[in-house]
Amino acid sequence: MSSSLHTALCEMLGCRYPIVQTAMGWVSDARLVAATGNAGGFGFLAGATIEPDQLEAEIRKVKELTDAPFGLNFHMFQPNAQDAINLAIKYRLRAVSYGRGPDASAIRRLKDAGVVCMPTVGAVKHAIKAVELGADVVTVQGGEGGGHTGSVPTTLLLPQVLDAVKVPVVAAGGFYDGRGLAAALAYGAAGIAMGTRFLMTAESPVPPATLARYVAVRDPVAIRVSYAIDGMPQRMIDNRYLSQLEQAGGLRRLLLALGTAQRWRKHTGMSWGQMLGTGLAALRGGDMSVAQTLMAANAPVLIQRAMVDGAPDEGVLPSGQAASAIGRIEPCGDVIARIVAEAEQRLAALTAHAPQ
Repeated sequence: MSSSLHTALCEMLGCRYPIVQTAMGWVSDARLVAATGNAGGFGFLAGATIEPDQLEAEIRKVKELTDAPFGLNFHMFQPNAQDAINLAIKYRLRAVSYGRGPDASAIRRLKDAGVVCMPTVGAVKHAIKAVELGADVVTVQGGEGGGHTGSVPTTLLLPQVLDAVKVPVVAAGGFYDGRGLAAALAYGAAGIAMGTRFLMTAESPVPPATLARYVAVRDPVAIRVSYAIDGMPQRMIDNRYLSQLEQAGGLRRLLLALGTAQRWRKHTGMSWGQMLGTGLAALRGGDMSVAQTLMAANAPVLIQRAMVDGAPDEGVLPSGQAASAIGRIEPCGDVIARIVAEAEQRLAALTAHAPQ
């Protein structure tokens, strides 16, 4: 590997290449995380959708499959958030990632234990706030990325964040090949983070019927932003279920949300009181409707139908626009090796054309 690909991110995370596999709910399991690490990248385990009593076992499974360092993703609104922090420290995980993250004291506890704190943000102000709270690295996702996303493309957001913070920045949103890695490094990023690219690998747990839907999409416009789930922008592959949600009235959305609430409550171990408290807190924090609040709390169940049950037309399909440029399913090792080779070629070509 050329020295141009050995960045500060590699030093901090202990990986060979500055390539991060993001923590996708229902997707980033032990097998995918281990395969990423074995190929030289760095994987995050999706702790937010793993059943609370199974989280420690899944961490142990990763350790059985690889000696490579890896990280854990969690959200503070999940019932076992403190357990996730405790497990990250107990097993000396290299990093944690989060969105709506822990407070400064929890971050300090993680940092004191040697755990790298690496939140994902979608706006400059959120990047600044994350660093003020103690983040060691910031992953910035542009509007091309999947799931909850903003409206600013990576090409504009990335340089703004690089100018605003003094910690290493990882670029996400629209990356899938070595040209993208070379471009991100040229901007000044310490590496790239990819979700959809790893979702579409041989080690991904996503069922074949759902993977086929991702492979089949060729038009990036068909991977669009919708507000139908919870009133916030989410990028997904267009499908029948999404259209039904968008056409449904408020009452129907409320009934759909109530229908998924019981499944998610059982999965997380929340009591009805805890779910109600979370919903009331969300309502106090913004102008979301009751239906939107419930849908936000139960969105993982809508994703589960496609990602776990293999019913792509009965759930939602979070995806970055990069899916339209990925034509086949390959092993993680092949994907990472090709990205590294392409990036090295592009950077070498740029150097060769530089004035002496």
